[in-house]
Amino acid sequence: MSSNRLALYPGSFDPFTYGHLDIVTRASNLFDRVAVTVAVNKDKAPLFTIDERCAMVEEATGHLSNVSVVPFEGLLVDLARERGACALIRGLRQVGDFDYEFRMAFANRKLAPEIETVLLVTSEAHAFTSASIVRDVFRWGGDVSHFVPATVVAALEKKGLEQDT
Repeated sequence: MSSNRLALYPGSFDPFTYGHLDIVTRASNLFDRVAVTVAVNKDKAPLFTIDERCAMVEEATGHLSNVSVVPFEGLLVDLARERGACALIRGLRQVGDFDYEFRMAFANRKLAPEIETVLLVTSEAHAFTSASIVRDVFRWGGDVSHFVPATVVAALEKKGLEQDT
């Protein structure tokens, strides 16, 4: 096994949850370097800007010395090749995630057969946590501190105040 093996962990991370942190932490133990790749997705209207999402991920993963954060737009396999990544990390929460990730893994393998997709099953504590649930719970005044790091709670509160004005 060669040293300095890079894996990309892509997602929109809107916002970054403890489930995401669980996956990136475990991936950081498997690979020499992990780049959390924060996606620009033209089909979604994110709550947070790309810069805000990158900042949240950087704050939440700052204790992981081999993790970096990279914004990206385009084909993930193009970024993986450009950066010399050997793997794409994807998290699985529930059975429904498997179907989508399975199809994406085959598509990515067709586009870049030299890059592996590694599916990590999330910890039980985060199996039902999703960014959309966090946004909904927050929108209705619920406590999201069980789902996201404190810095994300603060960012949500700030975003909520900005939307009220």
